[in-house]
Order: sequence, then structure tokens, then C-alpha cells
Amino acid sequence: MVVTMATAKTRQTRGDLVYAQLRGEILGGRYLPGDRLKFGTLAAECDASMSVIREALTRLSLEGLVTNEPNVGYAVTEISVPRLRELTDARLELEGLVFGRAIGDGDLAWESSVVAAHHRMVGTRYLTDDAPVRVTDEWALAHAAFHRALLEGCANKKLLQLANGLRDEAELYRRWSQPLGREKNRDLDGEHRRMMELALARDVGGAVTALRDHIAHTTDLLVESDIAVHTAVTM
Repeated sequence: MVVTMATAKTRQTRGDLVYAQLRGEILGGRYLPGDRLKFGTLAAECDASMSVIREALTRLSLEGLVTNEPNVGYAVTEISVPRLRELTDARLELEGLVFGRAIGDGDLAWESSVVAAHHRMVGTRYLTDDAPVRVTDEWALAHAAFHRALLEGCANKKLLQLANGLRDEAELYRRWSQPLGREKNRDLDGEHRRMMELALARDVGGAVTALRDHIAHTTDLLVESDIAVHTAVTM
């Protein structure tokens, strides 16, 4: 019994590592939207069994980062403006609902986690020194952690899981766009700070409106940016 439990724990840990590796490589651009993800190749590159690869790809498909089609297999999700618009519509409704619930349900520990996540994000370098310039992996993680912290106070964990899943899917679009936040007349830091302050003030209406405006604005900028280079959509 002890051996079985230890083996299961080791396997789960390996599965988590492979999942994190593949997720990072997809978001980092090693695999492009539409690229096929072949079991044999991934197993060799990750030094993992087929079952571990399948587990990782299943988790990534639940996040919307990969797709699985009969007789085709797994592939990195293709991006398009119509899909982004549909995703944004869903996020506006669900994230707004969950954020409002979080403000109503959240306790002092939730408030502290929001402040800490915001502080970490603000203190993290935003852009790389690469050519072309892109958002740093560290800031992307800190940014995701801040938005997760905003929603984390929601007592309904099923709603929270669904909202976070939509955010994960949207990450593919953010990573394949030009760095956002340095546009003229946009104060990205101010948008994040305002969401935090309104949440801490328990202003549900104001905070939800700020979040929805933030999401919608980002989508509009993504559509205007070089996302078109990676799609077959004519804008």
C-alpha cells in the first residue's frame, strides 16, 4: 500500500512537471498556433511516458491551449478574431460575476492576497531586452496571479474554476500579440490599481465595471495589434 501511494505521488509530480513544461513552451512560442502535438515526439523531448503526455495534453485542452480532434489528434489552438471576441464575451459575463462574488465573500486573508499579488506584479519587470521586445515570463505569471487573486475570494469554487479556465485560454492571445500597456493614453498600472482599490473598498459595481472595461480594452487592442499576422482573418 505504501509503495502504491508513493508511486502515485511520484507519477503525479512527473505529470505536473511535463504539463508545466508543455504549457510554457506553447505560451513561449516554441509551438505555434495550429502546430500538431505528436505523442512520440513529445514523449522523447520530455523524457516521459505516453500516459503522462496524454495527461498533460488533456489538462491543456481543458484550458483551451490545445485542441483534440478525432482522426487528427492534438494541436495548439489556432487563434482568430471571431474566437477572441467569443472568448471575451464569455469572460465579461463570467469573470464579472465571479469578481462580484469574490468581493462579497472575500475575507481579510483574501484582501491581503490581492494586495500582495498586486505588489509583486508592480515590482516585476514588464518587457524583455529581446528583439522584438516581448512581455517577460515573470510579469506574465505575476499578472495572471493578480487576476486570480481578485477572483479567489469567490466561495463558489466551480464558478471560480470556470472563470480561471477562460483566463487561461485568453493567455494564448496575449502571448501572441504585441506587448500591451504602453499604448498612448492607456495606464495599465492604473487599471490594475483601480480594480484592487475598488475591490478592497467593497465597491462591487465599480470594481466589476473596471474589470469588464479592462478586459474589453485589452481585446480591442489585441484585435488592432499583430494578432492578424497569426490568423487568416482579414480585418
